[in-house]
Amino acid sequence: MKRRQFVKTAALAAPMLALFPADLSSLVRQKEPGKIEKRSLGRTGAMLSVLGFSGLAMRDVTPEEASEAVKLAIGYGVNYFDVAPSYGNAEIMLGPALEPFRREVFLSCKTGRRTKSESREELERSLERMRTDHFDLYQFHNVARMNEVDAITGPDGALETFIEARKEGKIRHIGFSAHTVEAAMALMDRFDFDTIMFPVNLASWHAGNFGPQVLDMAHRKNMGILALKAMARGPWPKEADRSAWSRCWYEPLTDPVEARMGLRFTLSHPVTSAMPPGDTRLISLALSQADRLEPLAAKEIGELKTKGQKTNPLFRYEGS
Repeated sequence: MKRRQFVKTAALAAPMLALFPADLSSLVRQKEPGKIEKRSLGRTGAMLSVLGFSGLAMRDVTPEEASEAVKLAIGYGVNYFDVAPSYGNAEIMLGPALEPFRREVFLSCKTGRRTKSESREELERSLERMRTDHFDLYQFHNVARMNEVDAITGPDGALETFIEARKEGKIRHIGFSAHTVEAAMALMDRFDFDTIMFPVNLASWHAGNFGPQVLDMAHRKNMGILALKAMARGPWPKEADRSAWSRCWYEPLTDPVEARMGLRFTLSHPVTSAMPPGDTRLISLALSQADRLEPLAAKEIGELKTKGQKTNPLFRYEGS
């Protein structure tokens, strides 16, 4: 995307954003008694649980622990599972645990490879490890820089593998995760992606101007929106003891009330699902709040905006 076009797109987004915390009319929503709410995923036709299961939590666990964690999530009605090769041995642990439920769930995987040949190799290995013949969603993982966008979408880029694999039936939908506004906007401008995975976080939204531009563009393109970092407080304080939460590179929300408000903020936007941090304790915490994740009331929206503006955000966007 040219700089002039990007700035214009971001600037035009602002007037529509006032509707986001209150208007979920673009989503189909279903709630069965005793089960977690499900929402439509853009134009894919899929219905996903509003809480996902991060495969990162399966890194270095035992097979028994993996099976127990998966069964707990399935019991709550979670049907969205996400994993990536960069999560250590998570694929190897999650694959067997999820295998009995494979037909019941929406399985997403990601690749950090940016070339056609390397991404094909990683896709095939992930399919084998996850004991499946296809992924419901395959994503470019953690795209942050413009040179990555160029590599992915250029000649012999990984996008060519994705398109071929979709024709082969090995993946059904194509998406990406990103942690910068610039990369996310550029990718959406260059290809008609089915989904985006992006941080939608109270502090970053209100104190960092990070997220509104991206969600607006994705919303207008009828993409499925998968949210990251709903349970992030912000960067770790310099003197903080991180030993208890070594899997989190940011400070997580561990208090149930705060975690619930973080999730409710995120899910009050036209987001299909929020992904808790990759720690079984934090996934369990999120699941314990599953029946209390209703959209924010008008008064709460104002209160959280004031609170959010006073925090140190995990992400900032300094552009127009």
